[in-house]
Amino acid sequence: MTPIKILWVDDEIELLKPHFLFLKAKGYPTTACNNGQDALLILQDNVFDVVLLDENMPGLGGLETLNQIKLSYPNLPVIMITKNEAEQIMEEAIGSKISDYLIKPVNPNQILLALKKLFEHKNLIAEKTIINYQQAFQIISLSLNELHTHEEWSNFYIKMLYWEMELESLEDQAMLEIFQNQMKEANRLFAKFIEKNYEKWIVNESGPLMSHQIIKEKLFPLLRNEPSKTTLMLVIDNLRFDQWKMISPIIENHYRKEEEISYFSILPTATHYARNAIFSGMMPLEAQKKHPELWVNENEEGGKNLNEAEFLKAQLLRNGIKSQLSYYKITNIKAGRELTKSLNNHQKDDLLVVVYNFVDMISHAKTEMEIIKELASDNKAFRSLTLSWFKNSPLLEIIQKARKLGFNLIITTDHGTINVEQSLEIKGNRELSVNLRYKTGQSLSYPAKSVMEVNDPKTIKLPAPNLNSKFIFAREQQYFVYQNNFNQYANHFRNTFQHGGISMEEMIIPFVLMRPR
Repeated sequence: MTPIKILWVDDEIELLKPHFLFLKAKGYPTTACNNGQDALLILQDNVFDVVLLDENMPGLGGLETLNQIKLSYPNLPVIMITKNEAEQIMEEAIGSKISDYLIKPVNPNQILLALKKLFEHKNLIAEKTIINYQQAFQIISLSLNELHTHEEWSNFYIKMLYWEMELESLEDQAMLEIFQNQMKEANRLFAKFIEKNYEKWIVNESGPLMSHQIIKEKLFPLLRNEPSKTTLMLVIDNLRFDQWKMISPIIENHYRKEEEISYFSILPTATHYARNAIFSGMMPLEAQKKHPELWVNENEEGGKNLNEAEFLKAQLLRNGIKSQLSYYKITNIKAGRELTKSLNNHQKDDLLVVVYNFVDMISHAKTEMEIIKELASDNKAFRSLTLSWFKNSPLLEIIQKARKLGFNLIITTDHGTINVEQSLEIKGNRELSVNLRYKTGQSLSYPAKSVMEVNDPKTIKLPAPNLNSKFIFAREQQYFVYQNNFNQYANHFRNTFQHGGISMEEMIIPFVLMRPR
């Protein structure tokens, strides 16, 4: 390994010889210089990995030397060393993008620590991460067979997201591959857990907080307790919990978190069912019976989510909530910017609901566009793409303006997605639903042992498109492909993000209440 070369600039350089000897013994050869002007000349003819720079020097001072170095060598790390603890000096140095700031007198170990932070930080973190995950691996493996409640599964999933984000930053992907296999096993057991418990949850309402309960349980108390305060509720379609973890630090520059919970999407984990359940406050079968004029079945023409505002108004009325409501669905940049401009007009609203479809559009675009497939090739890339979009999106502008207006903020979603890998052959008639992660219809033929079957949709409060219709749900990373042109479509949809089935990524989703900073 090539040694790290240091240029140390200090007008009292002769006093630092013990430091040089110490650093040389540790593998850091050091070149001495006693003024800023000579330092700039030395840099012209030599390559260094870092500059240690005294702030208080006669002639060309430390800050002036720093500015010249950054102008000519913007990527060269500089560690500022000074006797001056004045806040203004520190702010100016930090603003010039120094790598570290040390106060004199410094001892050799302080310098060594600063160098290790700068050059070995990544390796040290990687080593510690690998050791920690190796220790956690056995615990995770044993705990998988001890997860018996929805709370335990939610907590487990959040912990697994932590490990995924830690391990994906490593250059050596061996540990990440081990994690991914562990995650597949977890999703296999999660599917069994859902099959065993889901019907009981729906019939007895004895399970986790779910799509049809979230507004009544979490939003209505806020509206009742703070009737004079505008609440902005953002429903970001398809937002996985890991994507929320990526964008939340940006939002927390403007809002502070008061509550962050996980809740469960109903099945199918698809917009038609889950989001209508959120806004209606009912399971789909109940919504169909109570509001037949608003519900659109799978086999019927027309958009399936065009009546969300009407469903929400009916839920408010049914629960005695007399809130002034506005509702928007944002599907493009223009609509997002227009809402940002008009946000002032909603200060008299009690509730402003915004459905934002961008993350859903990424998922669908990944299926159809090769460049999006490359940009969102795996979970890490999907999160990165979401973060990049969010930083430059009208959605962030809406949040920033809402904070200035003093709005409360709720962020949630209807369901998540999973990157699919294993194709399952399915046969059926023309009325078979088109979603890749669930199917409903008559005369279905499929590998029964590989799916969750619901022969009577009424048992989980789903409407049946026809008299003998059933539902089947894909587990883990499976997806359904018709028999005709099977290989073509199996290849086309492999490694795309889909929703509608059973996985932690699709079902365990965030609900967050935030207050303006």
